[in-house]
Amino acid sequence: MRLVGAELVESREILPGQWLQSFHAPAIATGSRAGQFVHVRPGDWSGLVLRRPFSINTADPTTGIVTVHFRTVGRGTEWFTRLRSGDAIDMLGPLGRPFEVDPRSRHLLLIAGGLGMAGVRMLVDEAIRDGRSVVLLFGAASAREVYPSSLLPDEVEYVVATDDGSLGHAGYVTDLVTDYEAWADQAFACGPYPMLNALAGLAAGRRQRLGVAKLGRKRGGGRAPAIGSTEARRKTFLQVSMEQNMGCAVGACLGCVVMGVGGTPQRVCREGPVFGADEINWESGWPPGMAS
Repeated sequence: MRLVGAELVESREILPGQWLQSFHAPAIATGSRAGQFVHVRPGDWSGLVLRRPFSINTADPTTGIVTVHFRTVGRGTEWFTRLRSGDAIDMLGPLGRPFEVDPRSRHLLLIAGGLGMAGVRMLVDEAIRDGRSVVLLFGAASAREVYPSSLLPDEVEYVVATDDGSLGHAGYVTDLVTDYEAWADQAFACGPYPMLNALAGLAAGRRQRLGVAKLGRKRGGGRAPAIGSTEARRKTFLQVSMEQNMGCAVGACLGCVVMGVGGTPQRVCREGPVFGADEINWESGWPPGMAS
């Protein structure tokens, strides 16, 4: 984790109300992994006292460029859209735990809902760099909110679903998962809580649908990895990146917790934002008003 001054290189509106900004921040670009985020301080407008968390959309250690993709939802994010090339901002990162890809996995299924693309976009680059095949499923309300395919590498298979049927599959992006679950070695997702909840349910029933027997561990094979550990996450089929409001982003304020299966609150900024889907108690009703 580093606190750096990042210089804006480019800012553009790629979708209505959604912006892609590029910053020169070599210290963060060289140490980032897919799934991590940065905490950025807005300007000195009265009342803008908290930093804003942004997923690291892409990071290029060669050029030192880090990109963030965000939607304007209030005065803080609106402030960032007013930045011009050469302006400097205060950026803290990389923060949080990243996605964990099993070294044996060759086929990765990525699922993004709306702005959740920002949470998985960097994993596309990492997977292709490492010689893996990638299918990216993307869901949006309508065609006007679909992430531009021109911003993705040619190597990725990009499949779109829209709620109103104006582009691609008519329906939810979760409808597409069963078409690819037999092909995929692992799946990684980011998006609204109800979408992640539905994906967790699909992942839990995957073995039964595919007719895969669950064998016991060999005698002497040792203990199963601790839930939440890097080893355990690499072995789980589905990992999710949680979207939560954050205050401090360093684990102190407890403002971003979700409920774990053991009944212990999990801090999205510290234990996450990436979790194994089997680590979260999806029906706990926590965060309040978000569980289905």
